[in-house]
Amino acid sequence: MKRIVVLLAIVSTLGLTAWTLINNKKEVEAKVYKPNPDQKVGVRTAVAELRNLSQESEFLGSFAANREIEIRPQAGGQIVQLPIVEGQLVGAGKLIAKLDDEQLRYQIEGLQVTLEGYQNDLKRYENLVKGDATPAVNLERTQLNIRATQAQIKQLQKQLDNTTITAPFSGIVTEKMVEKGSVVSIGSPIAKVTDISSVKLVVDVPEKAINHFRVGQSLAISTEVYPDAQFTGRVTLIGAQGDAAHNYPVEITVNNSGKNLLRAGMYGTIANTSQVKGQTLTVPRQAIIGSEKQPQVYVIEDGKSILKSVKIGATTNDYYEITDGLKAGDRVVTSGQINLQNGTAVVAQ
Repeated sequence: MKRIVVLLAIVSTLGLTAWTLINNKKEVEAKVYKPNPDQKVGVRTAVAELRNLSQESEFLGSFAANREIEIRPQAGGQIVQLPIVEGQLVGAGKLIAKLDDEQLRYQIEGLQVTLEGYQNDLKRYENLVKGDATPAVNLERTQLNIRATQAQIKQLQKQLDNTTITAPFSGIVTEKMVEKGSVVSIGSPIAKVTDISSVKLVVDVPEKAINHFRVGQSLAISTEVYPDAQFTGRVTLIGAQGDAAHNYPVEITVNNSGKNLLRAGMYGTIANTSQVKGQTLTVPRQAIIGSEKQPQVYVIEDGKSILKSVKIGATTNDYYEITDGLKAGDRVVTSGQINLQNGTAVVAQ
């Protein structure tokens, strides 16, 4: 009797468990999403078409002055004139500073008096030598004294000229290191003059793009400081030596005369467009799914998405070249692929 009761209890338990599992399965299946085969999925599309593949690359650099120099005197002394201020525009030959030249003028004046005496002696000796009244050696010695004195005067005159310090080229005084009354020595810096009548934009170009540039090439330049202004520059230098990262310096010279809008240290950007390939079949990059080794696209055929494998060639930032798997005019999905399966009904938005 006990065995029958135990057996009935086991059977009842197994039956209850089975019923519970079946019931739970039905509830889970009811909650699982089942797509409606008649409902169309909205997607965005583009047409595979022939185009010239071109790549636009942007490079950021900073402007450098055309020329910059520290003015250093070739003479020493006290500054008696300093008619410049920082920020002043000076022309070529403009006076930067004047050193005290009083002692040099006195020395030149004394030598000129000595020279005049030697010249008078020369006239007397010439007459005396003609009459055999004095040895010819006296005449020769006087001639040598005249030449030596003239050389001393020229040397002092050069020193006198060096006390007048001028700008070697037109530019802006960007730094003044001394004041009037300062005593300077030979070679000590007085001021810095910067020429920005033209500026040089220097950008670092990677190895793979350096062949897209050539000397004399005209390029458009944009800046953050003047977003509405467009500047044009010309490539004047392409570096022959790259750095450790295989970047090469490219120098673009920009005419900055007039308002001098561009200044050394500002940032500038160039956009260089290079043709990657001629007329070829392309699709937008967004159309490609999968991997580069196994690329695929969804093609719209008769209102349904058809998954096709393709082969890709050249690429740019915006497009892939399709070498196999599509033809011109095929409409491909560029957005919404995550909701698609092979054969899903779609509607282009």
